[in-house]
Amino acid sequence: MGSVAGEIKSLGADLVGIAVTATFSQMAFAQHIGIGFPLLSDWDGTISAAFGVRYEEWKGHVGLAKRSIFVIDGAGTVRYAWSTENAEELPLLDPVIQALRSLA
Repeated sequence: MGSVAGEIKSLGADLVGIAVTATFSQMAFAQHIGIGFPLLSDWDGTISAAFGVRYEEWKGHVGLAKRSIFVIDGAGTVRYAWSTENAEELPLLDPVIQALRSLA
């Protein structure tokens, strides 16, 4: 992800991760794997609900966020959105880069 993160930054965008986990857990996770971008906590699920990517229930867990990607422009308009019902599915990143290039 390092080269993709670099390309995202070179296109003038910021990369932020959001998860329905506690801040202290995210800090430990980020440090453990060397994430070079901010991780935000959506502990109460407000953000995932607002973006329509909150599971009612997934494998016995309630209120988790679906794996999702959003490209949001400077005016707050969503320019690209992807999410999946399968939390183990990884997204393709080429469409994200294309969406960012179209904004650059």
